[in-house]
Amino acid sequence: DIEQITETLGNSRYFYGLRRTSEGELFISKVDLLELKDGVQVNRPGAVSDNFNDFSRGVDFFDGRDGQHRKNYKNLVYEQYKWDGRNIFYYVNTDGELVLRINEQYTYEA
Repeated sequence: DIEQITETLGNSRYFYGLRRTSEGELFISKVDLLELKDGVQVNRPGAVSDNFNDFSRGVDFFDGRDGQHRKNYKNLVYEQYKWDGRNIFYYVNTDGELVLRINEQYTYEA
C-alpha cells in the first residue's frame, strides 16, 4: 500500500542532486523513489579510487568540492545532494532568482 511505503521512506522519498559542468552551468536533478523509471547514478565510469563510496539513502552530502573548488571525488556526479520527504520544485523566476515551491508545480510560459 502506497501510504505504508511513503511512511517507510519518511524524509527520504525525494533525492535532489546538484551538479556543475566544466562550463559552470548548474543542474538540479530530482528523483522520486516511488517512480520506477527514476534512478540515481552516483558515480561516473572511471577508476574505483575516484568513486564516492559513502552514498546512503537519507544521508545528505555537501562536500563535493574542497576549499580550492576542486572536486573531492573525480567520478562523483552530484557535488551536493539532499533527501527530503517534500516534493520541491526549483525554478528561476523572471528576475533570475532561484525559487522553490513545495508541493506546487511551476510551468514556464512557452
